[in-house]
Amino acid sequence: MALKIVSASGHVRAALVAGAAALPLLAAPVVAQPPIAASPLVQGQISLADLAERVMPAVVNISAVTTSDTRGRNLPQLPQLGPDTPFGDLFEEFFNRRGQGQQGQGQGQPPQQRRSQSAGSGFVIDSSGIVITNNHVIGDANEITVIFNSGLRLKAEIIGKDTKVDLAVLRVKHDKPLDAVKFGDSDKMRIGDPVMAIGNPFGLGSSVSSGIVSARNRDIQQGPYDTYIQTDAAINKGNSGGPLFNMAGEVIGINTAILSPTGGSVGIGFAVPSSLAVNVVDQLREFGETRRGWLGVRIQSVDDATAEALGLGTARGALVAGIDDKGPAKPAGLEVGDVIVKFDGKEVKDSRDLPRIVAGTPVGKDAPITVVRKGKEVVKTVKLGRLEDGEKVQQAAAKPNAEPAKPAVTTALGLELSQQTDELRKRYSIKDGTKGVVITKVDPNSNAADKRISIGELIVEVGQEAVNSPEDVTKRLDTLKKEGKKSALLLVANGQGEVRFVAVTIN
Repeated sequence: MALKIVSASGHVRAALVAGAAALPLLAAPVVAQPPIAASPLVQGQISLADLAERVMPAVVNISAVTTSDTRGRNLPQLPQLGPDTPFGDLFEEFFNRRGQGQQGQGQGQPPQQRRSQSAGSGFVIDSSGIVITNNHVIGDANEITVIFNSGLRLKAEIIGKDTKVDLAVLRVKHDKPLDAVKFGDSDKMRIGDPVMAIGNPFGLGSSVSSGIVSARNRDIQQGPYDTYIQTDAAINKGNSGGPLFNMAGEVIGINTAILSPTGGSVGIGFAVPSSLAVNVVDQLREFGETRRGWLGVRIQSVDDATAEALGLGTARGALVAGIDDKGPAKPAGLEVGDVIVKFDGKEVKDSRDLPRIVAGTPVGKDAPITVVRKGKEVVKTVKLGRLEDGEKVQQAAAKPNAEPAKPAVTTALGLELSQQTDELRKRYSIKDGTKGVVITKVDPNSNAADKRISIGELIVEVGQEAVNSPEDVTKRLDTLKKEGKKSALLLVANGQGEVRFVAVTIN
């Protein structure tokens, strides 16, 4: 059965197969405080009425209207009618009404305006008129209206927005202070803590639902800083941008997406945690844009086989697979093959932690980094740069599907290896200056194939030592066997010289 991940405003984010990773919606950490003015309803249950009544005035509906010029787009083409064609005048009148006369598809066509409208939720965090919502709720809207529970409607301007965390900050103006709510600390929330969501599902108006924190730190593959709160509080289309409250009436999450086969709530929703959102909101309010820290490394995760090959003991940290020549990491002395286990005093448990920690560290700060290098911990200091908004996460280059080369080869690890030649460099589009031993064949039943090593790639290092020939590879593997290693850590490059580490079973 195919499941859809849908943003809480109704945008389909991705299609997933049942059992695969989910996408974002809501979740919220709860501060360990007693419920506000809770009154018993049934034995073992409490009423959230007082809490809902207190915070609902600060929760708003967001109406976003986008107007676009459809000149020359999506319009029917007028048939080329001769002067004596029957009913020619009727055709001309019909198409003129639709903005396309016999002048046709050219410059004489009057412009047509197309309006599209989306609705979502938001909340006021400052009585002066600062409103928070999801970026995907407002999109590229030309006109944004914030609608309060009282019926008050105010035009909004965009202060700033961030696509990476899917947040937007708006401003409205009113002659009186507005009801507002505050952010709480999502890091204090525990699985099982109660939460309450308020939003505008299906455009029905302000609605309240309750549940618990089902999970924390969910990676839903929506961005580089995924660490969503998962909740079973009912979230539906239109809830995007709405708040997830703890029992103290503090916002500990911003409802963002749902996992759903039908578009309705099935009890799995995700929210951006306040611990991630607060820093982004503060930057957007102050600068109108985000100013994230930048280290200038390309990283990959550390699995058990890689940890064994590196002598880490347990799988942990972020493995440095590449260093930007112009980034802060290079002058700081970081090297390819280092495993970053601590950054600015914060433990890096896995590779997903590092981008989030670095991004939340102030630009220009001298931050200490602890790395494991050849089995020993080394501490470096890096002066963080700024991550440009337009920077994209590098995508793995497409692997060529060429037939294996025929020259004399050496076989190891289920791979046929060859010295670089002009023919092989041309065949596999290997960039000049790229070093390593060329892989000309991969045994589909080998561990190397399981690790997605491909024909046309190059082995640059074996066990963190450079190799320049097939003989170097086999000699290094023999040494690792004698040392009792069960896996060999390979540094593999594609034709463009982009590298990654792969731990392959030796036997």
